[in-house]
Amino acid sequence: MPSVFVSPSTQEYNLYVTGNSEEYYMNLVADAMEPYLNASGISFSRNDPALTVGGSVNLSNAGTYDVHLALHSNAAPESLSGRIQGTDVYYYQGSASGEALAQLIAANMRTIYPYPELVGTTPTRNLYELNNTATTAVLVEVAYHDNQEDAEWIISHINDIARIMVLSLTQYFGIPFVVPNTVQRGVVDTEGFSVSIRSEPSFAAPTVGTVPNGANVLITGTAENWYIIDYNGMVGYINQSYITLI
Repeated sequence: MPSVFVSPSTQEYNLYVTGNSEEYYMNLVADAMEPYLNASGISFSRNDPALTVGGSVNLSNAGTYDVHLALHSNAAPESLSGRIQGTDVYYYQGSASGEALAQLIAANMRTIYPYPELVGTTPTRNLYELNNTATTAVLVEVAYHDNQEDAEWIISHINDIARIMVLSLTQYFGIPFVVPNTVQRGVVDTEGFSVSIRSEPSFAAPTVGTVPNGANVLITGTAENWYIIDYNGMVGYINQSYITLI
């Protein structure tokens, strides 16, 4: 199943014009992403707010992830403070996969940001978090926190931003986007055989694990006639015909 390292800003010193910090609000976005990630069958890890950007990159590189997603908000140069707005999605110059994901994020951000013409993508080799990650990486500057309107927009759209990030990831991975349900419990109900956990909602998809008959699972979402389940930390898809709700 696809895996993502979510890296919200660790810059507690970058203050919003409205109060509180970049680190605080980007961690709220990451918090809000988690139910969508779980429901859509994407495994993930996060950085630690106590880390530096270098520590976040090292932690990402220590694992095996398909995407490194950095979440930030921006500030204009001092001479233009408060006068710039928009969303900037950066990717490592020359990375086709990074560009593909950046374009998806930008396209989806245009559906929620009030000035879609100010949403764009930028290739670069000047950002540490893109230059030094071992996997496909994008860095999203959600909006400008030194601009009053942008800062207020971020604060009032935390869940929308989180939804867009995960929607873009599902499109990039080619899997269904699933709106999270209230977590339910189910039991594997077969004729005694174990059932496979699939990486995608298809009997042809690779197997990521198995669940024995009679075992309990957590159900975090649905995709057509498949459940997204969590069984002892293994997350994936099981056809609904093999599970009875309890």
